[in-house]
Amino acid sequence: MLVLGLDPGLATTGYGLVTESPDGDLASVAYGAITTAPGQPLPSRLLAIDRELATLIAAQRPDAVAVEELFFGRNVTTALAVGQARGVALLGAARAGLPVYEYRPMEVKQAITGYGKASKHQVQEMVRMLLELDHVPQPDDAADAIAVAICHLYSARLEGLLAGR
Repeated sequence: MLVLGLDPGLATTGYGLVTESPDGDLASVAYGAITTAPGQPLPSRLLAIDRELATLIAAQRPDAVAVEELFFGRNVTTALAVGQARGVALLGAARAGLPVYEYRPMEVKQAITGYGKASKHQVQEMVRMLLELDHVPQPDDAADAIAVAICHLYSARLEGLLAGR
């Protein structure tokens, strides 16, 4: 199964494609970030995210998309911008006919490190170790997106076991 993990953001939307072999081995297929310039109007930035995501989905043909849910902090303006980018990501996945799964940040941390309050550094280092990479994927948003993809693969594996597959 090939999963596209997304860590949505208006300035930077991280993505990571992770596959799991039948014997449970994880492998990174591709990762990176879709970036937009701060000086552009909001509609142009959202359109750029949509176009790049559509190109990525068409090229990689993932089986599913896993998206990090919005964590609402203190900055309402930032949360709204992230929410708009997240909406574009959800729409792009739905337009491609892909199943979409959403995970809270704490669920991702729990799945990757075994501790729901793990630090960003701990999650990124575990991503590196789980995928047997030489270094933590950069930018940070890409590493976070990979973690979301791995979280979904673990979740799907557990659902399969519980269903007797």
